[in-house]
This record gives sequence, C-alpha cells and structure tokens, in this order.
Amino acid sequence: MTTSTEHLRGTDRPRILVLRALGLGDLLTGVPALRALRRGLPGHDIVLAAPARLATAAAATGLVDRLLPAFAPRRAVPAALAWAGPSPDLAVDLHGNGPESRRPLARLCPRRLYAYSQPDAPAWQDDEHERERWCRLLGAYGLSADATDLAVPTPATPSPAPGAVVLHPGADAPARCWPAERFADVARELSRAGHRVVVTAGAAEGRLAASVADRAGLGQDAVLGGTRGDVPFDVLMALVAQARCVVVGDTGLAHLATALGTPSVTLFGPVAPRLWGPPPRPYHRVLWHPDPDDLPRPGDAHGERPDERLLRITVDEVLDAVRTLPVPPAEAGARPAQAAVPSAG
Repeated sequence: MTTSTEHLRGTDRPRILVLRALGLGDLLTGVPALRALRRGLPGHDIVLAAPARLATAAAATGLVDRLLPAFAPRRAVPAALAWAGPSPDLAVDLHGNGPESRRPLARLCPRRLYAYSQPDAPAWQDDEHERERWCRLLGAYGLSADATDLAVPTPATPSPAPGAVVLHPGADAPARCWPAERFADVARELSRAGHRVVVTAGAAEGRLAASVADRAGLGQDAVLGGTRGDVPFDVLMALVAQARCVVVGDTGLAHLATALGTPSVTLFGPVAPRLWGPPPRPYHRVLWHPDPDDLPRPGDAHGERPDERLLRITVDEVLDAVRTLPVPPAEAGARPAQAAVPSAG
C-alpha cells in the first residue's frame, strides 16, 4: 500500500475514495464498511483519506490499496484532499453527516457519492453504533454490509510479551482517562498474581505510563512506547493479538483488541458502549455506570476532566472482570498457560 499522491495517477482500475480522516479506533470501526466496499466492488482500488500515521494500520486491515494523507485537528474535516488524476468512480463519506465532510469529496466530481444528508441517503441516527451507522449507509446504496464482520488478520510479527496482560491508561482526551493510580493498583495485583503486565503508551503518554509502572512496582521495562514515540504498529498489533487480555478505556487500543478477538475489559465514560463498544461476546467485558436518565452521550468525550461515570468504576470491578474473562475457544490451544487473577476484594 502506498501513501504518495503520485501513485493515484495512471491506474486503469476505477477508484473508490473513502474519507475517514480520524483516529485508529475510527479506522477499525470502519472495517465492516470497508470490507463491504471491497466485496461489493471487487474491481476497484480503495483509496482511504486518513492521517498519514495510520498508513501501517490501514494496510494491516487488508482492505485499503492506497492511503491519501488527510488530517484536520480536533476531529474536524480536512478542508481539501490532495487528489491527483481522474475523478474517483465513487466517493464515500465515512467521516461525518453534513455538508462539511461531503464538500471536499464533491469538489473532486466523483461519478457517484455515498453520504448522509443528501436526497438519496437514509436519515442519520444519533443513537446508533458507529459500525452499524456506516454499514446502514452502504446498505441504502445496495451494498451488503455486516457490522459484526470486523476482524483484521493476525500479524506475523512476534509479540514482545506473549501472554501478558496489557494495560493502556491513555486516551486522546482526559474525559476518557481512568485515573493512573487505579491502573497502577490493577497492575500491582495482576503482577502479584503471577501475570506479566505491560503498560502501553502513545507518543505523548510516556510519563503517564511510567507513572503507572512505578506506582505498581513494575520495572520501566514494563512500559512499551511513550518517550521514544508510538509503538510500531506491527509490534503493537502483535502484542495485542497474543495478549492474555487488554484493559483499556474507550480508545483505539480497545478497538484493536476487538478486531483481533483478544479478550478485553473496556472502561466506558462519558459515551455509552452501545455506541462505541465491542460486540456482545463473552471475552469482551464493558464497565459502564451511567445515571438512570442518561442519554447515550451524557458527557463530552473530548472534555478536559475524567468523566464522572468513568470514575465510578472501581479497581475491584476491573480485577473481577479480568479474572472471569475466558480465552476465546479458537485460540485456547495456542495461548500460553495463564496465572490466576485474584478475586475482587
């Protein structure tokens, strides 16, 4: 897969341009829709307009032929797309629901445009899971799409810590960050029970991950990523694919665990798991404590303080969820033996 716009010139195959210029979790929740495009239009090249840093992740899905670098801060819409060559045969807006995200695609004069908020499109629904939303859009245009068809191939790269419990304390907004001291308490108890614990960090999360490891009494070699930049995606993917489980907030690593079928415990707040959570499988657990009258989005997912619903989740709840996670039957024979997790309390 390439990222250069020069490679968009001179191809004989019709091209589909898909706009989803967001983050890793957004890319992975878009996998069912991308797969529907691949299966429904097999003679086309799929070009994904997304941040350049997602090039390796996009390639790992096996569903994208080229990445067209596109980015705007704070989840905004790129003002323009650096498209080269003939107009796309099809442009697909998987980014938003209004004229802002349609406009840069429409400027390229595609032969067809699939998007919400236009006369031939279905109505946008706020109370809809992210995977289902885009599958429903494509279904309205005659493409069969299955929102549960979200798996990505297991990587060939060896894991740096096979069988470890992976904790990821970071998120791209404080509203979705469970307190570091609670992550440390979880890490300490799991380590005492005999688990290898790895704390992962993005490029800006090194201090946070180091703090968790230090409070838990782990060595700094338990931290992967952070001060030296992002973990290379193939290494991160291998780590998650071969982990005992992943404990994480509502962020990209949670969606990676879902896509790889790795057991996970995901801590939600302020957005409900019914909108962004994993499918209902026994090896995925979600923890979520809304108020009785809460809407699915009762708080600001990009707020500057941890959401109150997230803060209602206790250390004992997380430990109990990890303790009761099964190993998926398809992988049980291939995974190393696991130490017991202590009971809550």
